[in-house]
Amino acid sequence: MDLFAAPSNDTAPLAFRMRPRRLDDYIGQQALVGPDKPLRRMAETASVRSMILWGPPGVGKTTLAEILAATSGARLEQLSAVMAGVKEIRAVVERAREAHSRERQTLLFLDEIHRLNKSQQDALLPHVESGLLTLIGATTENPSFEVNSALLSRARVYVLKSLDEAELITVLERALSDEANGLGKRRIHASAEALSTLARAASGDARRALGLLETACDFAVVEGDGERLEQDAVAEVIGHQGAAFDKQGEHYYDLLSAIHKSIRSSRTDAALLYIAQFVSGGGDPLDVVRRLAAIASEDVGNADPRALPLVIAAWDAYLRLGDYEGQRAIAHAAIHLATAPKSNRIDQAWSQAKAFVAAHPDLEVPVYLRNAPTKLMASLGYGEGYRYAHAEPEGYPAGSRHDCWPADLPKAAFFEPSEFGQEKRFREIKAWRDELDRRADDAS
Repeated sequence: MDLFAAPSNDTAPLAFRMRPRRLDDYIGQQALVGPDKPLRRMAETASVRSMILWGPPGVGKTTLAEILAATSGARLEQLSAVMAGVKEIRAVVERAREAHSRERQTLLFLDEIHRLNKSQQDALLPHVESGLLTLIGATTENPSFEVNSALLSRARVYVLKSLDEAELITVLERALSDEANGLGKRRIHASAEALSTLARAASGDARRALGLLETACDFAVVEGDGERLEQDAVAEVIGHQGAAFDKQGEHYYDLLSAIHKSIRSSRTDAALLYIAQFVSGGGDPLDVVRRLAAIASEDVGNADPRALPLVIAAWDAYLRLGDYEGQRAIAHAAIHLATAPKSNRIDQAWSQAKAFVAAHPDLEVPVYLRNAPTKLMASLGYGEGYRYAHAEPEGYPAGSRHDCWPADLPKAAFFEPSEFGQEKRFREIKAWRDELDRRADDAS
Protein backbone atom coordinates (compact mmCIF):
# COMPACT_ATOMS: atom_id res chain seq x y z
CA MET A 1 0.00 0.00 0.00
CA ASP A 2 1.25 3.48 -0.87
CA LEU A 3 1.16 5.37 2.41
CA PHE A 4 1.70 8.66 0.60
CA ALA A 5 -1.06 8.40 -1.97
CA ALA A 6 -3.66 11.13 -1.49
CA PRO A 7 -7.23 9.92 -1.05
CA SER A 8 -9.19 9.71 -4.29
CA ASN A 9 -11.94 11.97 -2.95
CA ASP A 10 -12.43 14.85 -0.55
CA THR A 11 -13.90 12.76 2.27
CA ALA A 12 -10.61 12.37 4.12
CA PRO A 13 -9.87 15.10 6.70
CA LEU A 14 -8.03 18.11 5.37
CA ALA A 15 -5.15 17.50 7.78
CA PHE A 16 -4.61 14.03 6.27
CA ARG A 17 -4.79 15.27 2.69
CA MET A 18 -2.31 18.07 3.37
CA ARG A 19 0.45 15.91 4.84
CA PRO A 20 3.77 16.84 3.20
CA ARG A 21 5.32 14.15 1.02
CA ARG A 22 8.79 15.75 0.90
CA LEU A 23 11.02 17.45 3.44
CA ASP A 24 11.04 20.57 1.25
CA ASP A 25 7.30 20.87 1.90
CA TYR A 26 7.62 20.23 5.63
CA ILE A 27 6.86 23.26 7.80
CA GLY A 28 8.57 23.81 11.13
CA GLN A 29 11.34 21.93 12.99
CA GLN A 30 14.10 23.62 11.01
CA ALA A 31 16.59 22.67 13.72
CA LEU A 32 16.05 19.07 12.59
CA VAL A 33 15.12 19.23 8.91
CA GLY A 34 16.86 22.42 7.76
CA PRO A 35 20.00 22.40 5.60
CA ASP A 36 22.71 20.13 7.03
CA LYS A 37 20.53 19.22 10.03
CA PRO A 38 20.36 15.62 11.31
CA LEU A 39 17.07 14.43 9.83
CA ARG A 40 17.81 16.18 6.55
CA ARG A 41 21.17 14.35 6.37
CA MET A 42 19.46 11.03 7.08
CA ALA A 43 17.01 11.65 4.25
CA GLU A 44 19.72 12.74 1.82
CA THR A 45 22.01 9.79 2.61
CA ALA A 46 19.16 7.24 2.88
CA SER A 47 20.65 6.18 6.21
CA VAL A 48 18.03 6.31 8.95
CA ARG A 49 18.99 5.55 12.56
CA SER A 50 16.72 4.59 15.43
CA MET A 51 15.21 7.64 17.07
CA ILE A 52 12.47 8.90 19.33
CA LEU A 53 10.55 11.99 18.23
CA TRP A 54 9.37 13.82 21.34
CA GLY A 55 6.95 16.68 20.94
CA PRO A 56 3.38 17.89 21.38
CA PRO A 57 0.52 16.73 19.15
CA GLY A 58 0.25 17.98 15.58
CA VAL A 59 3.87 18.92 14.94
CA GLY A 60 4.58 16.29 12.27
CA LYS A 61 6.04 13.24 14.00
CA THR A 62 4.15 10.72 11.84
CA THR A 63 4.82 12.74 8.70
CA LEU A 64 8.56 12.76 9.40
CA ALA A 65 8.56 8.97 9.78
CA GLU A 66 6.75 8.56 6.46
CA ILE A 67 9.11 10.94 4.65
CA LEU A 68 12.21 9.24 6.08
CA ALA A 69 10.89 5.83 5.03
CA ALA A 70 10.12 7.04 1.52
CA THR A 71 13.45 8.80 1.01
CA SER A 72 15.46 5.85 2.33
CA GLY A 73 13.57 3.24 0.33
CA ALA A 74 12.74 1.34 3.52
CA ARG A 75 9.57 -0.53 4.34
CA LEU A 76 7.46 1.32 6.90
CA GLU A 77 5.55 -0.60 9.54
CA GLN A 78 3.22 1.42 11.75
CA LEU A 79 1.98 0.42 15.18
CA SER A 80 0.27 2.26 18.00
CA ALA A 81 1.47 1.31 21.46
CA VAL A 82 -2.12 1.68 22.67
CA MET A 83 -3.35 -1.12 20.38
CA ALA A 84 -0.25 -3.26 19.85
CA GLY A 85 0.82 -6.13 22.05
CA VAL A 86 3.71 -8.58 21.99
CA LYS A 87 1.86 -10.58 19.31
CA GLU A 88 1.72 -7.59 16.95
CA ILE A 89 5.39 -6.78 17.57
CA ARG A 90 6.40 -10.36 16.77
CA ALA A 91 4.41 -10.22 13.51
CA VAL A 92 6.32 -7.06 12.54
CA VAL A 93 9.60 -8.81 13.37
CA GLU A 94 8.73 -11.76 11.11
CA ARG A 95 7.91 -9.46 8.20
CA ALA A 96 11.14 -7.54 8.87
CA ARG A 97 13.14 -10.80 8.68
CA GLU A 98 11.55 -11.61 5.35
CA ALA A 99 12.37 -8.11 4.05
CA HIS A 100 15.90 -8.39 5.41
CA SER A 101 16.42 -11.56 3.38
CA ARG A 102 15.69 -9.39 0.34
CA GLU A 103 18.14 -6.78 1.63
CA ARG A 104 15.46 -4.26 2.43
CA GLN A 105 15.44 -2.19 5.62
CA THR A 106 12.34 -2.03 7.84
CA LEU A 107 11.40 1.12 9.74
CA LEU A 108 8.98 0.61 12.61
CA PHE A 109 7.03 3.75 13.44
CA LEU A 110 5.69 3.23 16.95
CA ASP A 111 3.20 5.89 17.95
CA GLU A 112 2.77 6.72 21.65
CA ILE A 113 5.84 4.70 22.54
CA HIS A 114 5.56 5.90 26.14
CA ARG A 115 2.56 3.55 26.53
CA LEU A 116 4.60 0.37 25.89
CA ASN A 117 4.72 -1.87 28.94
CA LYS A 118 7.90 -3.66 30.04
CA SER A 119 7.15 -6.92 28.24
CA GLN A 120 6.47 -5.09 24.99
CA GLN A 121 9.69 -3.10 25.32
CA ASP A 122 11.61 -6.29 26.09
CA ALA A 123 10.15 -7.94 22.97
CA LEU A 124 11.27 -5.02 20.83
CA LEU A 125 14.72 -4.39 22.29
CA PRO A 126 16.84 -7.22 20.75
CA HIS A 127 15.59 -6.48 17.23
CA VAL A 128 16.39 -2.78 17.54
CA GLU A 129 19.77 -3.71 18.98
CA SER A 130 20.56 -6.10 16.11
CA GLY A 131 19.47 -3.59 13.50
CA LEU A 132 16.69 -5.79 12.13
CA LEU A 133 14.30 -2.97 12.99
CA THR A 134 15.02 0.73 12.80
CA LEU A 135 12.78 2.25 15.43
CA ILE A 136 11.10 5.62 15.08
CA GLY A 137 9.15 6.18 18.26
CA ALA A 138 6.77 9.09 18.74
CA THR A 139 5.76 10.44 22.11
CA THR A 140 4.21 13.48 23.70
CA GLU A 141 5.73 12.55 27.08
CA ASN A 142 9.27 12.86 28.33
CA PRO A 143 10.93 9.61 27.14
CA SER A 144 13.46 9.69 29.96
CA PHE A 145 10.59 8.91 32.34
CA GLU A 146 8.49 6.66 30.11
CA VAL A 147 10.93 4.54 28.04
CA ASN A 148 13.29 2.07 29.70
CA SER A 149 16.96 2.99 29.69
CA ALA A 150 18.04 0.02 27.54
CA LEU A 151 15.74 0.98 24.69
CA LEU A 152 16.41 4.68 25.18
CA SER A 153 20.17 4.14 24.91
CA ARG A 154 19.74 2.65 21.42
CA ALA A 155 17.75 5.56 20.02
CA ARG A 156 18.59 9.23 19.60
CA VAL A 157 15.96 11.56 21.04
CA TYR A 158 14.92 14.51 18.87
CA VAL A 159 12.76 17.21 20.41
CA LEU A 160 10.06 18.72 18.20
CA LYS A 161 8.58 22.11 19.05
CA SER A 162 5.07 23.47 18.70
CA LEU A 163 4.65 25.43 15.48
CA ASP A 164 4.64 29.19 15.96
CA GLU A 165 1.88 31.43 14.64
CA ALA A 166 3.72 32.32 11.42
CA GLU A 167 4.35 28.64 10.62
CA LEU A 168 0.72 27.75 11.26
CA ILE A 169 -0.44 30.59 9.00
CA THR A 170 1.79 29.16 6.26
CA VAL A 171 0.13 25.76 6.77
CA LEU A 172 -3.32 27.35 6.49
CA GLU A 173 -2.43 29.42 3.41
CA ARG A 174 -1.04 26.34 1.69
CA ALA A 175 -4.26 24.42 2.38
CA LEU A 176 -6.35 27.28 0.94
CA SER A 177 -4.28 27.43 -2.24
CA ASP A 178 -3.63 23.72 -2.89
CA GLU A 179 -6.08 22.56 -5.58
CA ALA A 180 -4.98 18.91 -5.60
CA ASN A 181 -5.32 18.06 -1.90
CA GLY A 182 -6.53 21.22 -0.19
CA LEU A 183 -9.31 23.74 -0.63
CA GLY A 184 -7.84 25.60 -3.60
CA LYS A 185 -10.65 24.72 -6.01
CA ARG A 186 -13.10 26.67 -3.85
CA ARG A 187 -11.06 29.89 -4.18
CA ILE A 188 -11.63 30.85 -0.56
CA HIS A 189 -10.28 34.20 0.56
CA ALA A 190 -9.52 34.48 4.27
CA SER A 191 -8.38 37.70 5.89
CA ALA A 192 -5.07 37.92 7.73
CA GLU A 193 -7.05 38.44 10.93
CA ALA A 194 -9.04 35.24 10.39
CA LEU A 195 -5.90 33.20 9.72
CA SER A 196 -4.16 34.65 12.77
CA THR A 197 -7.16 33.80 14.92
CA LEU A 198 -7.15 30.21 13.67
CA ALA A 199 -3.40 29.90 14.21
CA ARG A 200 -3.60 31.18 17.77
CA ALA A 201 -6.52 28.88 18.58
CA ALA A 202 -4.55 25.87 17.34
CA SER A 203 -1.91 26.32 20.07
CA GLY A 204 1.01 25.12 17.92
CA ASP A 205 -0.85 22.07 16.52
CA ALA A 206 -0.95 21.98 12.70
CA ARG A 207 -3.51 19.18 12.65
CA ARG A 208 -5.80 21.18 14.89
CA ALA A 209 -5.30 24.32 12.79
CA LEU A 210 -6.34 22.48 9.62
CA GLY A 211 -9.32 20.94 11.37
CA LEU A 212 -10.49 24.37 12.52
CA LEU A 213 -9.98 25.78 9.03
CA GLU A 214 -11.95 22.97 7.43
CA THR A 215 -14.86 23.50 9.82
CA ALA A 216 -14.75 27.29 9.47
CA CYS A 217 -14.85 27.01 5.67
CA ASP A 218 -18.23 25.30 5.95
CA PHE A 219 -19.50 28.76 6.90
CA ALA A 220 -17.70 30.68 4.13
CA VAL A 221 -19.96 32.99 2.11
CA VAL A 222 -20.09 33.11 -1.69
CA GLU A 223 -18.29 36.12 -3.14
CA GLY A 224 -17.90 36.52 -6.91
CA ASP A 225 -16.41 33.36 -8.39
CA GLY A 226 -15.12 32.23 -5.02
CA GLU A 227 -15.89 32.35 -1.29
CA ARG A 228 -14.92 34.52 1.65
CA LEU A 229 -14.14 33.34 5.16
CA GLU A 230 -15.27 36.00 7.62
CA GLN A 231 -13.73 36.64 11.01
CA ASP A 232 -17.16 36.20 12.63
CA ALA A 233 -17.41 32.64 11.25
CA VAL A 234 -13.95 31.83 12.58
CA ALA A 235 -14.84 33.21 16.02
CA GLU A 236 -18.05 31.17 16.04
CA VAL A 237 -16.21 27.95 15.20
CA ILE A 238 -13.49 28.52 17.76
CA GLY A 239 -15.92 29.60 20.48
CA HIS A 240 -14.27 29.69 23.88
CA GLN A 241 -11.87 26.81 23.38
CA GLY A 242 -9.09 26.53 25.89
CA ALA A 243 -5.68 24.98 25.34
CA ALA A 244 -6.70 21.63 26.78
CA PHE A 245 -4.04 19.23 28.02
CA ASP A 246 -3.68 15.79 29.48
CA LYS A 247 -4.03 16.06 33.25
CA GLN A 248 -1.49 13.26 33.66
CA GLY A 249 0.81 14.64 30.97
CA GLU A 250 4.02 16.58 31.23
CA HIS A 251 2.47 19.92 30.19
CA TYR A 252 0.20 19.74 33.23
CA TYR A 253 3.18 19.56 35.55
CA ASP A 254 5.18 22.04 33.47
CA LEU A 255 2.48 24.63 34.12
CA LEU A 256 2.45 23.93 37.85
CA SER A 257 6.24 24.25 37.84
CA ALA A 258 6.02 27.53 35.92
CA ILE A 259 3.49 28.89 38.45
CA HIS A 260 5.73 27.93 41.36
CA LYS A 261 8.92 29.33 39.88
CA SER A 262 7.26 32.56 38.72
CA ILE A 263 5.99 33.22 42.25
CA ARG A 264 9.37 32.30 43.75
CA SER A 265 10.94 34.80 41.34
CA SER A 266 8.40 37.48 42.41
CA ARG A 267 7.02 37.71 38.86
CA THR A 268 3.36 38.40 39.52
CA ASP A 269 2.20 38.75 35.91
CA ALA A 270 3.93 35.55 34.79
CA ALA A 271 2.35 33.66 37.70
CA LEU A 272 -1.12 34.88 36.71
CA LEU A 273 -0.44 33.99 33.07
CA TYR A 274 0.40 30.36 33.88
CA ILE A 275 -2.46 30.03 36.37
CA ALA A 276 -4.89 31.28 33.72
CA GLN A 277 -3.49 28.87 31.14
CA PHE A 278 -3.68 26.00 33.63
CA VAL A 279 -7.31 26.70 34.52
CA SER A 280 -8.46 27.44 30.96
CA GLY A 281 -6.86 24.16 29.82
CA GLY A 282 -9.05 22.20 32.21
CA GLY A 283 -6.71 22.05 35.19
CA ASP A 284 -8.30 21.83 38.64
CA PRO A 285 -7.94 25.22 40.41
CA LEU A 286 -7.53 23.31 43.67
CA ASP A 287 -4.27 21.89 42.29
CA VAL A 288 -3.09 25.50 42.01
CA VAL A 289 -4.13 26.44 45.53
CA ARG A 290 -2.42 23.33 46.91
CA ARG A 291 0.77 24.44 45.19
CA LEU A 292 0.30 27.95 46.63
CA ALA A 293 0.06 26.48 50.13
CA ALA A 294 3.39 24.73 49.59
CA ILE A 295 4.94 27.96 48.27
CA ALA A 296 3.74 29.89 51.31
CA SER A 297 6.01 27.84 53.58
CA GLU A 298 8.73 26.82 51.13
CA ASP A 299 9.46 30.14 49.45
CA VAL A 300 7.88 32.91 51.54
CA GLY A 301 8.06 31.42 54.98
CA ASN A 302 8.37 33.73 57.95
CA ALA A 303 9.44 36.59 55.75
CA ASP A 304 5.67 37.14 55.58
CA PRO A 305 3.85 34.98 58.17
CA ARG A 306 0.51 36.14 56.73
CA ALA A 307 1.13 34.20 53.52
CA LEU A 308 0.02 30.74 54.64
CA PRO A 309 -3.19 31.89 56.40
CA LEU A 310 -4.06 33.94 53.33
CA VAL A 311 -3.68 30.89 51.05
CA ILE A 312 -5.80 28.76 53.38
CA ALA A 313 -8.42 31.53 53.38
CA ALA A 314 -8.35 31.55 49.54
CA TRP A 315 -8.77 27.78 49.55
CA ASP A 316 -11.77 28.09 51.84
CA ALA A 317 -13.20 30.96 49.75
CA TYR A 318 -12.95 28.86 46.57
CA LEU A 319 -14.88 26.02 48.19
CA ARG A 320 -17.51 28.40 49.57
CA LEU A 321 -17.93 30.65 46.53
CA GLY A 322 -17.71 28.12 43.73
CA ASP A 323 -15.41 28.07 40.72
CA TYR A 324 -16.10 31.39 38.98
CA GLU A 325 -15.80 33.71 41.99
CA GLY A 326 -13.40 31.39 43.78
CA GLN A 327 -10.78 31.73 41.05
CA ARG A 328 -10.37 35.38 42.04
CA ALA A 329 -9.53 34.32 45.58
CA ILE A 330 -6.81 32.04 44.20
CA ALA A 331 -5.46 34.92 42.08
CA HIS A 332 -5.58 37.10 45.22
CA ALA A 333 -3.38 34.64 47.11
CA ALA A 334 -1.00 34.18 44.16
CA ILE A 335 -0.47 37.95 43.83
CA HIS A 336 0.26 38.21 47.56
CA LEU A 337 2.79 35.38 47.44
CA ALA A 338 4.54 36.77 44.37
CA THR A 339 4.75 40.25 45.89
CA ALA A 340 5.80 39.12 49.37
CA PRO A 341 9.44 39.06 50.51
CA LYS A 342 10.97 35.62 50.06
CA SER A 343 12.75 33.25 52.39
CA ASN A 344 13.45 29.54 52.04
CA ARG A 345 14.82 29.25 55.59
CA ILE A 346 11.86 27.14 56.77
CA ASP A 347 12.46 24.65 53.96
CA GLN A 348 16.18 24.55 54.71
CA ALA A 349 15.65 24.20 58.46
CA TRP A 350 13.14 21.37 58.07
CA SER A 351 15.38 19.47 55.63
CA GLN A 352 18.36 19.81 57.97
CA ALA A 353 16.32 18.71 60.99
CA LYS A 354 15.11 15.56 59.20
CA ALA A 355 18.64 14.75 58.04
CA PHE A 356 19.98 15.24 61.59
CA VAL A 357 17.36 12.90 63.08
CA ALA A 358 18.11 10.30 60.41
CA ALA A 359 21.76 10.45 61.46
CA HIS A 360 20.88 10.21 65.19
CA PRO A 361 17.87 7.88 65.37
CA ASP A 362 18.37 7.01 69.06
CA LEU A 363 18.25 10.50 70.53
CA GLU A 364 16.54 10.76 73.91
CA VAL A 365 14.41 13.58 75.27
CA PRO A 366 16.19 15.31 78.21
CA VAL A 367 14.74 14.22 81.54
CA TYR A 368 13.81 17.77 82.60
CA LEU A 369 11.55 18.11 79.53
CA ARG A 370 9.57 14.97 80.35
CA ASN A 371 6.22 15.07 82.13
CA ALA A 372 5.91 13.31 85.48
CA PRO A 373 2.27 12.20 85.86
CA THR A 374 3.20 9.42 88.34
CA LYS A 375 5.21 9.31 91.55
CA LEU A 376 7.63 6.83 90.04
CA MET A 377 8.37 9.15 87.13
CA ALA A 378 8.81 12.07 89.51
CA SER A 379 11.19 9.98 91.64
CA LEU A 380 13.25 9.34 88.50
CA GLY A 381 13.72 13.07 88.05
CA TYR A 382 11.23 13.63 85.25
CA GLY A 383 10.53 17.33 84.90
CA GLU A 384 13.12 18.29 87.55
CA GLY A 385 14.97 21.49 86.66
CA TYR A 386 12.49 22.61 84.02
CA ARG A 387 12.09 26.38 83.98
CA TYR A 388 8.63 27.73 83.09
CA ALA A 389 9.26 30.41 80.46
CA HIS A 390 6.35 32.62 81.51
CA ALA A 391 7.79 32.91 85.02
CA GLU A 392 11.22 33.98 83.74
CA PRO A 393 12.52 37.52 83.19
CA GLU A 394 11.87 38.60 79.58
CA GLY A 395 9.74 35.43 79.23
CA TYR A 396 12.88 33.49 78.33
CA PRO A 397 14.82 30.88 80.38
CA ALA A 398 18.30 32.09 79.47
CA GLY A 399 21.42 29.94 79.52
CA SER A 400 22.71 27.09 77.36
CA ARG A 401 21.94 24.55 80.09
CA HIS A 402 18.26 25.15 79.40
CA ASP A 403 18.30 25.04 75.62
CA CYS A 404 16.09 21.89 75.49
CA TRP A 405 18.77 20.09 73.43
CA PRO A 406 19.71 16.45 74.22
CA ALA A 407 22.89 16.57 76.28
CA ASP A 408 24.64 13.74 74.42
CA LEU A 409 24.13 15.17 70.93
CA PRO A 410 26.31 17.68 69.07
CA LYS A 411 24.65 21.08 68.79
CA ALA A 412 23.14 22.01 65.44
CA ALA A 413 21.45 25.18 64.20
CA PHE A 414 18.68 24.46 61.71
CA PHE A 415 16.76 27.74 61.45
CA GLU A 416 18.68 30.89 60.64
CA PRO A 417 16.31 33.78 59.86
CA SER A 418 16.97 35.76 56.72
CA GLU A 419 17.16 39.53 56.52
CA PHE A 420 13.96 39.82 54.48
CA GLY A 421 10.52 40.91 55.65
CA GLN A 422 9.37 39.74 59.08
CA GLU A 423 12.32 37.34 59.34
CA LYS A 424 14.56 40.37 59.80
CA ARG A 425 12.67 40.98 63.06
CA PHE A 426 13.02 37.27 63.91
CA ARG A 427 16.75 37.61 63.36
CA GLU A 428 16.91 40.53 65.82
CA ILE A 429 14.96 38.59 68.45
CA LYS A 430 17.22 35.58 68.02
CA ALA A 431 20.34 37.74 68.39
CA TRP A 432 18.89 39.30 71.56
CA ARG A 433 18.17 35.87 73.08
CA ASP A 434 21.63 34.61 72.10
CA GLU A 435 23.04 37.54 74.05
CA LEU A 436 20.87 36.64 77.09
CA ASP A 437 22.24 33.09 76.89
CA ARG A 438 25.79 34.37 76.77
CA ARG A 439 25.27 36.57 79.84
CA ALA A 440 23.61 33.76 81.77
CA ASP A 441 26.46 31.35 80.94
CA ASP A 442 29.04 33.93 82.00
CA ALA A 443 27.23 34.50 85.29
CA SER A 444 26.94 30.80 86.16
